Amino acid sequence: MKIIPAIDIQNGNCVRLKQGDFSQETIFHNSPLDMAKKWVDEGAERIHLVDLDGARLGNPVNINIFSNICEKFPNTPLQIGGGIRDLITAEKYIDSGASYIIIGTKAVEDPAFIEKLCNKFPGKIIVGIDAKNGEVATDGWKSISKKNALGLAKEFENLGVSEIVYTDIEKDGMMKGLNIDATLNLANNINIPVIASGGVSCIEDIIEINTHSKSGISGVIVGRALYEKKFSIKEAKKIFT
Repeated sequence: MKIIPAIDIQNGNCVRLKQGDFSQETIFHNSPLDMAKKWVDEGAERIHLVDLDGARLGNPVNINIFSNICEKFPNTPLQIGGGIRDLITAEKYIDSGASYIIIGTKAVEDPAFIEKLCNKFPGKIIVGIDAKNGEVATDGWKSISKKNALGLAKEFENLGVSEIVYTDIEKDGMMKGLNIDATLNLANNINIPVIASGGVSCIEDIIEINTHSKSGISGVIVGRALYEKKFSIKEAKKIFT
């Protein structure tokens, strides 16, 4: 299982939101590149990068920042999402050095697009499923679709998707713990590894998720808890070894 620090970018800053609300941001650093260096120096095995502006607008906004991070840290796998909704944008991120690209809204609107990406970029496609009360959210979490999270995930089985990032919106940024039940329900019912996301608050949350490492959960994304120094990457990695 991997501990994956998150770098969410809005207006050029490294921020964290509460429940995906763009108006409830906390700016933790004005240099995403410096933040990436911090996580790499602390031992991050992968970094989760999100273009919040891109997710909201539907097209990439911070691609130059991401390209710089990819260039500076070529030996650290980077998974990048936010506003990737066409093949040209996907190619730009892959060409810039992204190890994985995360497709969210477009995966909901056009599952066939995921199959095309998996065929063109094998092993590099992650689907992001963000849910509220089990229903999938899109467009930077502004809209709630009528699709069920598990039902949507099953559409991507056997297409070559590397992993699914599952985020509980109501937990995200709230520091109240992961939605373990919903994450396990997803992981236990599909053949795609699941990365847990949203709500990690303390080292006890890492200990708990680690007890389910054989249930198809391949990693956990951590944001605010790391920024607020509730625990370190080093401490979390000790639990996974």
